[in-house]
Amino acid sequence: MTGERRKYVREGEERRREALIAAALELLAEGGMQAATVRAIATRAGVTAGLIRHYFQTKEDLTRAAYQWVMDRMIADNLAVLAGAPPDPAARLAAFVAASLRPPVVDGAARRLWAGFIHMVRSDPDMREIHRGTYLHYRDQLQQLIAALGLTDDPQTLRRQAIACNAVIDGLWLEGSAIPDAFDPGELERIGLKAVGAMIGADLLSSLPDTKDSP
Repeated sequence: MTGERRKYVREGEERRREALIAAALELLAEGGMQAATVRAIATRAGVTAGLIRHYFQTKEDLTRAAYQWVMDRMIADNLAVLAGAPPDPAARLAAFVAASLRPPVVDGAARRLWAGFIHMVRSDPDMREIHRGTYLHYRDQLQQLIAALGLTDDPQTLRRQAIACNAVIDGLWLEGSAIPDAFDPGELERIGLKAVGAMIGADLLSSLPDTKDSP
């Protein structure tokens, strides 16, 4: 019974912690950093301001946790496509790139949150470390998928390809999340697949089933 009790407490505390992060993210999306005060977060989460201090020593700690959550969620949404992707390496890479450039990864709310957080990366070492960790997590996954094609086994070439491909995907993601109505359905995916394929020497566009007949 004691073990069950401890498990229940841990799960309850984790849910409350997540509720505080969710409240902070809602306020950040609505009004930016200035709107996400401790009092406003507590009110939105339906708790006292003192309870926030139980989970986060400072507002900055809560902000860092919120940034980590946003980035982890985006990467998880992106990686989820691999669970149902075929075993062919080109098809898996194509599915990964395409998922990076369509909802739920391409999302206006996520972009607004990212923009609110990113200016803190330069001045806050902890935020910079979160940014570095999530960037490398995504880039390393991309590099592994490129390596699986077997086109080169040179580590430096694979690393540079991953950096370049990541930069293209990031740029398309940013524009697609900011002004989605500026692009035709599936256009960002096709551009991304063609660009990434050109950089690594692979025909990714024809490797994704739902884009084979696309111009």
